[in-house]
Amino acid sequence: NITGKGRCNVTNACEPAAFMNKVVKNPRFLFSALNAFGPEDMMALLERLGCPVKVERGDRVFPVSEKASDVTRTLEKELRRLGVSIRLNTKVSHILVENTAVCGVELEDGTRLEADRVVVATGGQSYPSTGSTGDGLRFAQEAGHTIVPLRPSLVPLEVKEPWVKQLQGLSLKNICLSAAVHGKIKYCEMGEMLFTHFGVSGPLVLTLSSMLATADWPQVQVTLNLKPALTPEQLDARLLREFAAAPRKQLQNILPALLPARLAEVFPALCGVSAIKQPAQITAAERARIVSALQSLPLTVTGTRGMDEAIVTCGGISVREIVPATMMSKKVNGLFFAGEMMDVDAFTGGFNLQIAFSTGALAGHSAAVYERE
Repeated sequence: NITGKGRCNVTNACEPAAFMNKVVKNPRFLFSALNAFGPEDMMALLERLGCPVKVERGDRVFPVSEKASDVTRTLEKELRRLGVSIRLNTKVSHILVENTAVCGVELEDGTRLEADRVVVATGGQSYPSTGSTGDGLRFAQEAGHTIVPLRPSLVPLEVKEPWVKQLQGLSLKNICLSAAVHGKIKYCEMGEMLFTHFGVSGPLVLTLSSMLATADWPQVQVTLNLKPALTPEQLDARLLREFAAAPRKQLQNILPALLPARLAEVFPALCGVSAIKQPAQITAAERARIVSALQSLPLTVTGTRGMDEAIVTCGGISVREIVPATMMSKKVNGLFFAGEMMDVDAFTGGFNLQIAFSTGALAGHSAAVYERE
């Protein structure tokens, strides 16, 4: 209900190879799941059940009604048609295992529900208000599974520079954000970003946080290119033209021709040039500093925001301990996993929901045909 700003970005209609390129952790593990139930299958299912969908920019798929509630209502209606028993406010405390095989679940009140097949699909730890509190990861760990350390992913970043906080609410478009670790470029993309009261957010920042979810952020050099379409020489020439057109204006009054007004206000201090200087007073070295700051403005990232602000959880049950062709545990027969609780995550754009649908469908089909030896 909270994806796509309440519209539900239910999947992504891109080609299979392109889909795999959007998966950050363990994409090969998903090969069988996506083949068994891919984006086209999800779209066809919703259409068949009476919830038509549409494809928008970036191959993002939404319900035609643009109401996330229509997707959940459609799926719930189908569950009821199939006779599925839905127990609300029924908290599971443990998965029951005997002789390396699942035998049911135990509820918080001590009730035992017998079952020779159990699918755990409780999500990661991001957005705990939705119920993703990590219980399933505890179940898996109790069953002998390895849990890859959890970190927030697709999450805003906190930065050290105080000027960033002064620009809270300012959105930048068509800029380039890059990140290097020990001098090696790990990320460089064009798009949009947003300044916040604690640092930066927006599409570029969220993707960066996913790419480097396990990074030691103080070791990451993040830079912002405000004019990526121009070479340094072209930008210098543009600056000279602005100076020539307004020889009596102060620098602080010229910069709004190049930058949003709020950013232009703090920019002279960022490049170490007096805001009240007129073009004739600005030296070639100072002009070079302006050009450099426009195309390589450093941001000192101190870390990410917390898990409660993360769109997805990085980490989870080690995929080495799950059979990719069935989603069944390699440690406990009859125990299946699906979704974000596994160590798999992707960029925004409908990919993470589709991973949940694909692994869920495969786990469900596999559990249906599973027979205990």
